[in-house]
Amino acid sequence: MCGILAVLGCSDDSRAKRVNGEIYNHEELRKQLPNHKFRTGSDCDVIAHLYEEHGENFVDMLDGIFSFVLLDTRDNSFIVARDAIGVTSLYIGWGLDGSVWISSEMKGLNDDCEHFECFPPGHLYSSKDRAFRRWYNPPWYSEAIPSAPYDPLVLRRAFEEAVIKRLMTDVPFGVLLSGGLDSSLVASITSRYLANTKAAEQWGSKLHSFCVGLEDGIDAIEDVIYHIETYDVTTIRASTPMFLMSRKIKSLGVKWVISGEGSDEIFGGYLYFHKAPNKEEFHRETCRKIKALHQYDCLRANKSTFAWGLEARVPFLDKSFINTAMNIDPEYKMIKRDEGRIEKWILRRAFDDEERPYLPKHILYRQKEQFSDGVGYSWIDGLKAHAAKHVSDKMMLNAGNIFPHNTPTTKEAYYYRMIFERFFPQNSARLTVPGGASVACSTAKAVEWDAAWSNNLDPSGRAALGVHVSAYDNQNDLANKTPEFEKIIPMEATPLGVTIQS
Repeated sequence: MCGILAVLGCSDDSRAKRVNGEIYNHEELRKQLPNHKFRTGSDCDVIAHLYEEHGENFVDMLDGIFSFVLLDTRDNSFIVARDAIGVTSLYIGWGLDGSVWISSEMKGLNDDCEHFECFPPGHLYSSKDRAFRRWYNPPWYSEAIPSAPYDPLVLRRAFEEAVIKRLMTDVPFGVLLSGGLDSSLVASITSRYLANTKAAEQWGSKLHSFCVGLEDGIDAIEDVIYHIETYDVTTIRASTPMFLMSRKIKSLGVKWVISGEGSDEIFGGYLYFHKAPNKEEFHRETCRKIKALHQYDCLRANKSTFAWGLEARVPFLDKSFINTAMNIDPEYKMIKRDEGRIEKWILRRAFDDEERPYLPKHILYRQKEQFSDGVGYSWIDGLKAHAAKHVSDKMMLNAGNIFPHNTPTTKEAYYYRMIFERFFPQNSARLTVPGGASVACSTAKAVEWDAAWSNNLDPSGRAALGVHVSAYDNQNDLANKTPEFEKIIPMEATPLGVTIQS
């Protein structure tokens, strides 16, 4: 496993663990273990001690992101666990000799395992039972419809707390700022929290803008697929600029970044949610999207950054914040344009403070752009054109025979699949990637919301016909559009101040 490596003993030197993650409540947990001697100040040091105190039933006590293997050397039993949503990557494999393999990347398993698969988020594997069990059991997981009233201040405080707890650090860090709602809110809260600190006085505000060109992205596609380990079209589209920028961020000396992944899944921010028929379907779709995050946005954020030794922290996927947001009656999340309620309305309203604004109005109420679209429409159009040079119409005729599982339906998807299969030819590898019909990042179930979508299946937000202001059927000059820049704010415990700008 990549990440933090620690081999630590408890009071009887009988535990060893390997951990990839951050435990944000480790100081509180240490206070609950007064009789334990901690040998380091590492946040992950508490894991072995909690196991010694509570056995296998301690994982839900951890507040953070993590994947770990813990070996009990007294009987050589072990447990494996992954964080609630799957922010960190983890795979499990089985060898013909009866061995069990654990890795944060597929490439660590494909030569030694007869079968491997994604380790399910929010689960624990016990060698004693040789089985998984789900340790993460929040109320929303059953997809029952909640009924709590919407309180803007409660939602605001919950998200501020989620951001602030992720700012524990003694190394240089940054904020990913795309100019959209989610990353801008993260940047604004970070700025307020760190204002007037000693570190702020020392370092001040620093804004770096990076331009990722089309040719740079195309040249990097093979590296991206190798590191991200997927052939999903929208994930590759979004991962490529993030992968390239992570390299530049790392070169600045930044150790980790805080980012805005997860908001659209929780609040129904994707444009196809405009067509949700009722609050029940709206809520169930958000539940489905959150459960699948480990295969999409979490996969992208984790692997695009870790490819360069950079860590990503995602406050929207805080356990407590998700519980708060997913307990709200989904009627408040429903998009009602005739009432001025656009996507993610309840989040926007929660931070619409007239006396002390968090964001300018034009950012707070800007239309949603998916990350893969937001870096420039010409980026996606350029990818399609590049793929068309490598995949012929004749090749597409045999797509179902060449790739019977998750058969690619476009030349772009076929092109990515060819590269993926070259790196990961095992059947287990191709089964780790989700499939099914999708429009504007929807699940297959949500495609049923609009009959017209079945003829326009594309993960781009512009496929949300009748919703996106630059939908495919409204465009005449996409080829002339130029990419927008993704802005990266490297920080060494510094406020952002005036760096939040359009």
